[in-house]
Amino acid sequence: MTITAQMRAQVASLLGREPRGLEAVALTAADGSPMVIRVASLVDDTPFPTLFWLVDAALNYRIDQAEAGGLIKQFQARINGEPELQRRMRDDHLAHIALRAGYISPAVSQRMQELGYGQVLDHKGIGGIADYKRIRCLHTWYAAHLIVPNTIGEMLDLWWRERAA
Repeated sequence: MTITAQMRAQVASLLGREPRGLEAVALTAADGSPMVIRVASLVDDTPFPTLFWLVDAALNYRIDQAEAGGLIKQFQARINGEPELQRRMRDDHLAHIALRAGYISPAVSQRMQELGYGQVLDHKGIGGIADYKRIRCLHTWYAAHLIVPNTIGEMLDLWWRERAA
């Protein structure tokens, strides 16, 4: 989706600051408001591994509450004990790396090489994670999940459904 001045202003309002590296609004709500943005992989000549950024205020708040309640620790304990979840997370990261690479133009790739960052993103998965068994941040996982479903996003969806029942 083309970034209009109005869309940029909406994103800035949601972030509480001017967006840096904004390349696209990757997902909008039914009313057209931005939910997830896509960010450049090189921002101000610095690698930026977080491809998708959650800007939806209500979702951010829900995830803030879940994280404050210890959900990352709960999920991580489950992942630590389940090799199948670890395998799925690794696959999520590898798919995300490939997706991000597809958005990097030849010019940006060349600039990254010139700056000495040639392979810096090659092993950084969702949210810039290098250890594919770790969660770190539910926001980045869920932003990515809204674009391409992933293990942690599915776990979070299920957790919310269980609490709503």
